[in-house]
Amino acid sequence: MEIVVTGRHTQIKQKFRDVVESKMNRVTAIAPDTQRAQVVLTHEGNPRQADTARRVEITVVAGSTVVRAEASSADEFSALDMALDKLTLRLRRARDRRKDHRRGYVPMQSLGTGVDDGGAEGSEELADQEPLTSPEAAVASDLGPGESVEVQVGDTPIVIRRKLHVAEPMSIDEALYEMELIGHDFFLFVNKATGRPSVVYHRHGWSYGVFEIDTPENVKAQPKAGASDK
Repeated sequence: MEIVVTGRHTQIKQKFRDVVESKMNRVTAIAPDTQRAQVVLTHEGNPRQADTARRVEITVVAGSTVVRAEASSADEFSALDMALDKLTLRLRRARDRRKDHRRGYVPMQSLGTGVDDGGAEGSEELADQEPLTSPEAAVASDLGPGESVEVQVGDTPIVIRRKLHVAEPMSIDEALYEMELIGHDFFLFVNKATGRPSVVYHRHGWSYGVFEIDTPENVKAQPKAGASDK
């Protein structure tokens, strides 16, 4: 299993790398087909957030499934342990679901993990590019699958991040399952029943919502429900 450890607004110490590598056997014990694990450590510089100053995000690629978890704490080692607890729980759910042949569901590639899937090489390629100076430039730039760009809006602290994902068509039930695996409150996908870009999201409790996107021209061109050919 390839293990990639990177830092955002912080330097990664060798001790943290060693602890990550020693604890990743928890992942391979549940998902032996894991090919890659990416661990991102982020430091929050605001002293008011000292209790959650260190955030650890873990993304695991196991077969055709991507599972993600994150946690925050006052130190990186506690955050790592909490993120691993969440990750192993989601990996067990993915394993159990694969065993449920009655559903006939094969997990698809997850999207919107919040962590670059391109690895260190992809990050270096993006770093060599000319910096973008406006949101318009970020939208206009060409991206490959998994690549991302970030643009700061003028002198403000606002940063816009854009990333390209390749979406495999899936059902709403499959999209909800993938959303739970990556631990997000929403999940972007292409609805294979309609062919439309869509998003599922948490509402409250066990309630979920679905948004679909289409153009007015396409909506007008589609036959109304119940209409019959004459």
